[in-house]
Amino acid sequence: VVVRPSYVLGGRAMQLVHNQQELEIYLKEAAVVSNSRPILLDSYLTDAIEVDVDVVSDGKNIQIGGILQHIEQAGIHSGDSACSLPPYSLSQETQNEISKQSIKIAEELNIIGLMNIQFAIKGDEIYIIEVNPRASRTVPFISKAIGDSLVKAASKSMVGKSLLDQNFSNKLPDNLYFVKEAVLPFDNFPLVDPILGPEMKSTGEVMGIGRNFGEAYAKAQKAANKNLSRKGVVFISVKESDKKYLNELVPNIIDKGFNIVATLGTSKYIEEIGFPVNKVNKVMEGRPHIVDMMVNGDINLVINTTEGKQSIDDSSSIRQTALQNKIFCTTTMFGAFAIVEALNNKEENWNYISMQEINI
Repeated sequence: VVVRPSYVLGGRAMQLVHNQQELEIYLKEAAVVSNSRPILLDSYLTDAIEVDVDVVSDGKNIQIGGILQHIEQAGIHSGDSACSLPPYSLSQETQNEISKQSIKIAEELNIIGLMNIQFAIKGDEIYIIEVNPRASRTVPFISKAIGDSLVKAASKSMVGKSLLDQNFSNKLPDNLYFVKEAVLPFDNFPLVDPILGPEMKSTGEVMGIGRNFGEAYAKAQKAANKNLSRKGVVFISVKESDKKYLNELVPNIIDKGFNIVATLGTSKYIEEIGFPVNKVNKVMEGRPHIVDMMVNGDINLVINTTEGKQSIDDSSSIRQTALQNKIFCTTTMFGAFAIVEALNNKEENWNYISMQEINI
């Protein structure tokens, strides 16, 4: 379940809880944060895709400002998750249904101005996480991409000028992807565990623009000062529920020129599906272990997913060492697949275009 105190901002003290013991610990700690307010418990959708939708309405005409697909799966705070405009893997049918539901909600709530909706997509099911009748942090990003200010359109709508009279357009430039990446402050706090979760940690964001999703994502990583190696050795250690994704990820990452080292459970799975891998010890299993390899400069990329307080604590030194040694590290499988897309686009082939040229 997802647990959080009521009346908080930025996901403060929000956590994923996996068992009774973690819940009991959380309730003791959260009581301090929430000043005895109610504690909210929500069912958590594993491996769901999160989607942000910003809507602008004048009371009669309703326009979808943009549909942004989060790259990290649901459970990562929307302020920390990278996202793509337009969606990079959602079917047109799903996007149409999301638009339809968003417009119906705006009609029912009689929205005049801005509204933000967060959806979760699990298989063919569309779930509504929350609806906020206000501007969201994605509004400036969408406005830059479409070349028309959502805030200006919403403000004029609120004082009686229709979207038609404003000639508002939500049309995205043809054949371009826009990727928002969070800028995180971990470089200034090297002893902090950089794992992402429901509590927001980012301090800013950047935009990458490309002819395809991979190019836009790669540019966004560079703009966020993340060093993505294009060959070498990748360390993979994933939680049990993520191992099914290795069937697709491993051949792709090998094809990009990486050799694989992995912890016992993950290496055994990779061997069983028929790919070469070298086993490395976890820190608790004795030296030489994975942190030694990272410190020695033998690891170029880290893919590390985990769940449960004990497991997260046990693997924190891996993520901290990656941070201290500027090794690109992702803590979600969807992030790992986005890296593969980025590696498909060599930097010397990137296309450069200014925002002014895009929105002429």
